[in-house]
Amino acid sequence: MTAMPAGCSRYAQLSTDEFRARLPEALDIYVRAMRYPAGTAEQRAPMWLTHALREGWRCMAAFDADDVLLGLAYGYRGRAGQWWHEQVRHGLSRRSGPAEADRWLADYFELTEIHVKPENQGHQIGEDLLRGLLDGVPSANVLLSTPEGTSRAWKLYRRTGFVDVLRDYHFAGDPRPFAILGRALPLEPR
Repeated sequence: MTAMPAGCSRYAQLSTDEFRARLPEALDIYVRAMRYPAGTAEQRAPMWLTHALREGWRCMAAFDADDVLLGLAYGYRGRAGQWWHEQVRHGLSRRSGPAEADRWLADYFELTEIHVKPENQGHQIGEDLLRGLLDGVPSANVLLSTPEGTSRAWKLYRRTGFVDVLRDYHFAGDPRPFAILGRALPLEPR
């Protein structure tokens, strides 16, 4: 990694126990960064804890000098039978055919969450988290979903080489359109 961004003192890979201990702090960042209603954290907590049990799960976190969490990113090895995998396979097969779905979904790491406190965004923390999280991931590809529309996240994904896999996709139970973005691993150096 390069020099530390303003406000960030260290990056660390979190164990599942450290992730559990930091879960309320992490969910607060998630709710604030995504501008979700306050009750969203209680709904997401069980899902995030379940994700931490999946094969290949890893989490990267950023901290300030007082050991306050500034942001985090986590993901795991995507597999058939997982909700997100099946949703994306269905959408991609319908739009581009089963061969294209197989090409992306045969061996991938799912970048499930990446969030930085709003007041710390725009200072390279998100990119450092992304790069730290994906460093050494043995999968052929990385995939993620993000709401459609211009944002700092979109700029980060484009800057780091993510391409369109599936656009304007609607996940079951969510009225918003999403983009599925992906790229081959490993990432190129900065």
